[in-house]
Amino acid sequence: MFSCTKDFEEMNQNPDGFTTASDGSLFNGIVSSLRPGSNEQLYLQNEIFYKQTQQAALTKEAWGNYPLGTNEMWNSYYGTFAEARELERRIDEYENSEIYPQIVAEVTNMKAMLKVIMAYQTFRITDVFGDIPLFSAGYGFQDLESLYPVYDTQEEIYKYLLDELKWADDNINDTAVMDEPFISFSTFDNLFFGDLSQWRKFANSLRLRYAMRMSEKDLAFAEPIIYEIIEENRPVFLGWGLTSSALESACMIPINSGFRKGGTDWAFNQHKNLRMGSEIWHMMSENDSTDGSGIFDPRAYIFFEGNNNEEWVAFPQIPESNTPTSGGLPYSDKRDSETKFNDKGGDCIYSPFNYFLLRDFDYMPIIFITGAEVHFIKAEAYMRGIGVAQNMGTADNEYMNGINASIAWWKQTANTLQLPSSGLRFAEVDTIPPELGFVTVLNKWGSWFATSDEEKLEFLYAQRWLDAFRQPVEAFALTRRTGKTPRVGEPINYFRLPYPASEVEFNSVNCSNAISSQGGDSPDVKLWWIPDNY
Repeated sequence: MFSCTKDFEEMNQNPDGFTTASDGSLFNGIVSSLRPGSNEQLYLQNEIFYKQTQQAALTKEAWGNYPLGTNEMWNSYYGTFAEARELERRIDEYENSEIYPQIVAEVTNMKAMLKVIMAYQTFRITDVFGDIPLFSAGYGFQDLESLYPVYDTQEEIYKYLLDELKWADDNINDTAVMDEPFISFSTFDNLFFGDLSQWRKFANSLRLRYAMRMSEKDLAFAEPIIYEIIEENRPVFLGWGLTSSALESACMIPINSGFRKGGTDWAFNQHKNLRMGSEIWHMMSENDSTDGSGIFDPRAYIFFEGNNNEEWVAFPQIPESNTPTSGGLPYSDKRDSETKFNDKGGDCIYSPFNYFLLRDFDYMPIIFITGAEVHFIKAEAYMRGIGVAQNMGTADNEYMNGINASIAWWKQTANTLQLPSSGLRFAEVDTIPPELGFVTVLNKWGSWFATSDEEKLEFLYAQRWLDAFRQPVEAFALTRRTGKTPRVGEPINYFRLPYPASEVEFNSVNCSNAISSQGGDSPDVKLWWIPDNY
């Protein structure tokens, strides 16, 4: 049977669907894709990353359906590529138009914002899977021959993205008077709301993070980037100033970005099995007193809470055969009610995650990078002499600034949190002892307590790991790169996630070639930037 389409263009359009999209709405779709999906949080973050980083204890493995998470993560990323490629095409049209001389700054800034957001997204995906399609990806809607993109090596991807971020820093014009098409475009920016100075800081903060991450494998490429950002004082997020906090960060706060964050509470409610582990507990408490009298780090009260008897009890990171099992319903939405808030179930004998971190729909940020992390990266650069001259005094200052910024940022965030049904606020039920702060943390983990430079570095990695408590993907990267984050038992031997089954099936030839070139598709296969010495 045959049918014709000529001259039926209007009739063939769905009257209830969109047929066009503005530049800004395309960009907004890309920004929106930064939100991790429910399956990614349940099957990857809760089941794999927290366990591998030992930021928490997985009391039992209930699901093991990680393919649901990898498929969601992969499809979310590549689903935005068509929007990114369409925006690139439109920007090319602007640059080739007759009016381009009048809108150079506007178009350049749009181009830079797109490069930064796609760089962040791409780093995130390659750091989980390794080699991925990049340079030929996203063109399937423009050219059917591009439906099966080839894979690019992680080394190529890293170096390309770092160059893209440098281009953004060099070309963003945050002082020019802006006109169309930027004005309409920026109204869809739900990350920095058109603040170009923040986009520059985001670009350079990411450059610092990923240059340090790859420094073990190509120091010659990474060092000039770290030197430029630190020694030339390129704009980055500031966590702590000389005398006060700045608490800058790249975060998506739901209420400011026009959405409600419901996936996290679903992931924990369905999962139920994450608890405070003994490893992170011993980073925040002097002893195992269940009344909390040993706690010296205020973040303990933000990250976790007491069990069914309001006692602080950690689940052993490596449980024994006779370890009592975990139970209860500490993540049930019935706790929204003030009268039911403390009802965690009689079997909840270990400290759960703080309910507000998981259940708040409006104010708990999705964190991309913070000023505290930038301080920790700078501290590592000075401690190890990477890109800058080794200077232990400056390293100590950056380390202390990172701790100060982390504690202040988490306290500030906690005080905004509230439950969606009752409106119950964190400060109304969770009291952080006022005497706890950065001084009490430094009295335990100050660099002057370290007996060697190597131990100083371990202190640094531990504090960066602790700060990334709600960034399990980033903590996973830090653990894999350094092998020196807080840990008991065997060294980590889980380095990547297998490719989604849909990709193995659909793009079979290119995926198979990538698997072969990397040495396999199993979790024990190291990514390019992971050192060989552990």
